[in-house]
Amino acid sequence: MTSKVRRIIDCFSDCSGCKTCKGNARQDMLNMNQDTNCDPMLTQGVRLHIQDRYVVMDNGIIQVSLSKPGGIVTGIWYNGIDNLLEVRNKETNRGYWDLHWNEIGGKGIFDVIQGTSFRVIVKKEEQVEISFTRTWNHSLEGKYIPLNIDKRFIMLRGSSGFYSYAIYEHFREWPGFELGETRITFKLRKDKFQYMAVADNRQRYMPFPDDQSNGRGVPLAYPEAVLLVNPLDQRLTGEVDDKYQYSCENKDLRVHGWICFDPPVGFWQITPSDEFRSGGPLKQNLSSHVGPTTLAMFLSSHYAGKYMVPQFEAGEPWKKVFGPIFMYFNSAAYGNDPLLLWEDAKIKMMVEVQSWPYSFPASEDFPKSEQRGNANGRILIQDRYISNYCVIASGAYVGLAPPGDAGSWQMESKNYQFWTQANEDGFFSIRNIRPGDYNLYAWVPGFIGDYRHEAVITIISGCNIEMGDVIYEPPRDGPTLWEIGIPDRSAAEFYIPDPDPKYINRLFVNRPDRFRQYGLWERYTELYPEGDLVYKIGVSDYRKDWFFAQVVRKIGDNAYQGTTWQIKFELDNVDRNGIYKLRVALASATLAELQVRVKDPNSNRPLFTTGLIGRDNAIARHGIHGIYKLYNVDIPGTRFVKGENTIFFKQPRCNSPFQGFMYDYIRLEGPSTPC
Repeated sequence: MTSKVRRIIDCFSDCSGCKTCKGNARQDMLNMNQDTNCDPMLTQGVRLHIQDRYVVMDNGIIQVSLSKPGGIVTGIWYNGIDNLLEVRNKETNRGYWDLHWNEIGGKGIFDVIQGTSFRVIVKKEEQVEISFTRTWNHSLEGKYIPLNIDKRFIMLRGSSGFYSYAIYEHFREWPGFELGETRITFKLRKDKFQYMAVADNRQRYMPFPDDQSNGRGVPLAYPEAVLLVNPLDQRLTGEVDDKYQYSCENKDLRVHGWICFDPPVGFWQITPSDEFRSGGPLKQNLSSHVGPTTLAMFLSSHYAGKYMVPQFEAGEPWKKVFGPIFMYFNSAAYGNDPLLLWEDAKIKMMVEVQSWPYSFPASEDFPKSEQRGNANGRILIQDRYISNYCVIASGAYVGLAPPGDAGSWQMESKNYQFWTQANEDGFFSIRNIRPGDYNLYAWVPGFIGDYRHEAVITIISGCNIEMGDVIYEPPRDGPTLWEIGIPDRSAAEFYIPDPDPKYINRLFVNRPDRFRQYGLWERYTELYPEGDLVYKIGVSDYRKDWFFAQVVRKIGDNAYQGTTWQIKFELDNVDRNGIYKLRVALASATLAELQVRVKDPNSNRPLFTTGLIGRDNAIARHGIHGIYKLYNVDIPGTRFVKGENTIFFKQPRCNSPFQGFMYDYIRLEGPSTPC
């Protein structure tokens, strides 16, 4: 990264005349972006060519062809390449909106959304917006999802890309359904795009799609994971490729895509806002993967399971706008480093983020900035066992989401969410909120639990709500006797083993995200072939001695055994009349059960059990976390003795290698003491 690019990126998010850039970062970025987007000579207005079977948008920089009236992107012409999309694919398998749905209680149906009517919304030199709609009626029941779907595509003058958004609407008199997934998919030319970039530290030459079959790849424990035994690029021999290795949290999933080296061209998908994506800032979604494929995920059950699948009842009206997202294309002169296209894409992404909400979408269902509201305040922590005074909640995640219970935003998938992160002084400002009713939610790294402001907050056009100080009292009964881990909703701080050398992706070797390696669940059996993990407070180190996931032990072909972990600790004194509190924060659970016992691991009845919980599947999908859950267990003082004590965590469910937990944080509190 050049020093100028680094300076601009560092300064852009808060450019108010700092010493580093003297207030010029925003303008520098705009200038750089303008320089890399288009040739100043290409100043023609946007043209729309309507043919019998196709519609072509053309602004002199790019041309985009869509089927008519289907609204499938069949071709993208840019920088001398006759089509950036895979020309060997059928036209319906190049660039499209799709969804996966089912009637309530029925089987799942995959649907590439084809419009049945076409219309021009805006046609002028500065902008073209076109619409492809599919309307529903009762004659289509069981065949298509009961939604009216309006897919929109926008091209602006001088822009090196195009936008797309869609409006989904369900009427009260229509039948119910479940919507498991919806997204935009682009399939790029495999002879051109072979280098993928998802993040600064996740980019590489990728396998070809042919490597997943025809004897070049061997499927592993599930179809998405493939061992490359004879890939077309022999440098990748012996590696594992799995599309879930490239998943991202929503808060980090802003730009990703591919680079072609001859000619140097970048194909990027930019999502400037999370407001229309399900599950809040920590929800993980797919990005780009072997294909070469680029996705804009709006709603999915990945890393959450059925809890994330919205169910719409008959008689329930619903409307939602997904997007707009931006498909961005850039190029470099021969002789320049093509990887700088990634740096430029990040700059363009930040320009798009700063431009949100866009002013140009024509639909009245997409409110512009002046039609939205803002909410501001400061968040503080009150925990008398840490301080007699309120503590600033620096770095807290604060958001508005539909009314619900504390933490319900994790599973919210029908409506909109708006999140920000508090600054070092705890101040937060949530901008450009759609009108509606919300609760204020928060969680604070370093503290357990979820905050929810009791009052419903109503946002109206142009409002600016000042909330003042909001105070979060995290769960706490008594002083901390011991703790394991860091309360940050992730298991990443725990011991992550090296992968089996037979199943390695070199991209993640010796990296902080080494948890993305395939097959790590099998390493537990190798490390603990007979006895299970024993952790000694004051002796053990969770970074080395606490395996990142409590998984099953393999005892034969397709045969597994539940596991029981022990936490041993000393108590100098025991209050036999008091109640001790065990806090167990789970980062993920997959068809598992946590049973807690004290003293006797074989007692018939556990002191506490969660019952069967979780469908995150984060163990198999390299996710390091799924849905956060906090359990609070009362332990009578009579269960403890002076000296050494043991708490047993048993996970008995063992029908699959992927059943188990990832822990976030564990704490034992002593009985409450007087204020």
